[in-house]
Parts: sequence; structure tokens; C-alpha cells
Amino acid sequence: MTPAQAGRRVGLTGGIGSGKSAVSALLSDLGATVVDADALAREAVAPGSEGLADVAAEFGDDVIAADGSLDRVAMAAKVFADPTARARLEAIIHPRVRRRAAEIEAEARAADPGAVVVHDVPLLVETGQQDAYDVVLVVDVPVPVQVDRLVRLRGMSEDEARGRIAAQADRETRLAAADVVIDNSGTLDDLARRARQVWDEDLS
Repeated sequence: MTPAQAGRRVGLTGGIGSGKSAVSALLSDLGATVVDADALAREAVAPGSEGLADVAAEFGDDVIAADGSLDRVAMAAKVFADPTARARLEAIIHPRVRRRAAEIEAEARAADPGAVVVHDVPLLVETGQQDAYDVVLVVDVPVPVQVDRLVRLRGMSEDEARGRIAAQADRETRLAAADVVIDNSGTLDDLARRARQVWDEDLS
């Protein structure tokens, strides 16, 4: 790793169904420290957590399942089509996610100042975080491919899939924020080769 590239901070994003998680796993295998925002968001509202208590106080006890966990179906019903409600939920979760992400990154850099830290952030563009990274890496596929994967692999209806896609930044907006693009409309072998190329040429 050259001095100019030491300690790279990478923002990884992509639309739902793009294969961002697969790229995240490939980069981890290549040596990156991956900070998974979705995992941290789940941690922020884990049973018994302060975050979950704040969510219940804001939205009501009906978003808490019988086992004490967040009822994600009930929560989604309250916020998916209501931008104001979604913003209230994000105001509870996002600061906790960012605080924990910063802690993980600091730990990685303490162990290795030259670490490549990849922040896997589904809503990176939507939340205006692109300027916070040395490299913004976007995993991209055409919208019909997203729809097909969501229907075929996740069991969504086509209308549900298109609704989920429409709730995120559009493809053009994500690509405009990208420093590096990984096209994932091919095979898994194609994806692995492209991830290796990006690792060698852009990240390490």
C-alpha cells in the first residue's frame, strides 16, 4: 500500500438487490475491515437496548414483539410510506449507528494505520454522506435486474419490489456520487474478478 493510499476510508453502497452485500463479503475476504451499517442498525435496537426503548417511546409499544424484539413488520408499516415517520425513526437509529461505526474504524486503525475500512451503507447517498469517504464505491445493476432478483430471490411481488426501489435514490443519483462502479449484472465469478480489480487498483 502506498503512503497516498494508506488508511483508505471507503463508502460502499448500491440499490436494493444490487448485490452490495456480496461485494462487501468479497472485500472482507481480500483484507478490508467492513463496517456493516445494517448490522449496526439492528444492534442499535436490540432487545433491552436504549435505542429500542426510544423507538417504543416514539412509536408505541405495538412495535415491540412478544419476545421483546423490534417488530420489523409493524415498524415498516408505520414508516415505509410516511417520510416524516421514517425521519423520526432515523433520528433515533442513525446517530447510534454512526457512533458505533466510528468506534469500529478507530479500533481497526489502532491495530493497523494502513487498514482499508469499508463502510457498507445502503442509504449513503440518500443521507448525503458521500463526501465523508476517500472513495465511494457503488454496486450497480439495471432496475429490471433489481426487480427480477427481488421477486425471484426475496419473494416480493413486482409492485412491492418497484416500491422498495423507488424509496431509495435513483440509479443516476447513485452513479453520480460514485468514484468507482462495480457492475454486478453478470455472474458471481464476474463479480469476484471485478472486486479483485477494484481492490488492487483503487483500494490498496
